[in-house]
Amino acid sequence: MIQSMTGFGKHVVNLPNKKINIEIKSLNSKNLDINARMPSQYREKELSLRGIIGKTLTRGKIDFSMYVENTGNETASSINPAVVKTYMNSLKSIISLGESKPQEELAYLQIAMRLPDALKTEKEEIDEQEYQIIEQAVNQALAELLQFRKDEGLALEKDFKQRIKTLNQLLDEVLRIDPERVQAVKDRLQKGISELKEQVDENRFEQELVYYIEKYDITEEKIRLENHLEYFTKTLASPESNGKKLGFITQEIGREINTIGSKSNYAPMQKLVVQMKDELEKIKEQLLNVL
Repeated sequence: MIQSMTGFGKHVVNLPNKKINIEIKSLNSKNLDINARMPSQYREKELSLRGIIGKTLTRGKIDFSMYVENTGNETASSINPAVVKTYMNSLKSIISLGESKPQEELAYLQIAMRLPDALKTEKEEIDEQEYQIIEQAVNQALAELLQFRKDEGLALEKDFKQRIKTLNQLLDEVLRIDPERVQAVKDRLQKGISELKEQVDENRFEQELVYYIEKYDITEEKIRLENHLEYFTKTLASPESNGKKLGFITQEIGREINTIGSKSNYAPMQKLVVQMKDELEKIKEQLLNVL
C-alpha cells in the first residue's frame, strides 16, 4: 500500500517541572531532509534524535520541533547582580551627576535588565531518564505521523485506481475506432491516386498500402500500454510504498501514449490521446507526494 509523504505527528510530555511538546511535520522531497529546532541544552542529543527520525521516515522534508515550557518554580536563569549594578552606575554617570530619584532608579534597572549578561543561565544537564521519556514521545509522534501518511495514501491510491481505469477506457475507445482510422487512411490514399488520373499497378498499390498501414499499426503499443497499466495497479497493491518505481512506470506509459499519438494520423484518435495525456499528467503530479 502506498503512503503519502505529507504527515503530522504531535506528542506532549508533562514532567514535574516542565512540559515538553514534540511536533514532527513531513512534506514531499526526493531525499531525506531533516530540519531540527530544539532548546540549546538538548542539542547534545540532536544526532540521536535525528537517527530515530531518519530510520522511521526514510524520505521527505522533515521539520522536527521540540518546545520546553518550565511549569515549576525552578529556572535555569538568574539575575547577575554585579553586572546589573555596573550597568546602573554607568547609566547614572551618563544621564545625571546628582542624586537619582526612586523613579529614575527603576528606569535604570529596567534598562540594565535588557542589556547583555544581565541574566546568567546555568547549563542544565539532561537527565538520562528524561531523555528516555523524550525518545518515547518522539516515537509516539512518529507513529501518529505514519498513520497520517497511510490515511493520505489511501486517498491517493483511490484516485490512482480511478485514473488508471479511465486510461484503460480511453485505450478501449482508441481500439474501437482503430478500424475506422485504417479505413480513413485507405480512402485518403485511394482518393489521392484517383485525383492523379494516372493508371497504377493494383498489386503494387496494395503492397504500398499494406506497408503504409503496417507503419502506423499500434498493436504493439496497445499491448505494452495494457501491460504497463496492469503493472502500475499491481505495484499500488504491493506491501511497500514505492513512489519512485511508480514514477518510472508512468514514464513508460507516457512513451506508449506518445507513440500512439504520433502514429494515429486520425483526428478522433488524437483527441483521445490528448485525454490520456491529461490523465497521466494528473497521476504524475500526485506521485510527487508518494513515499
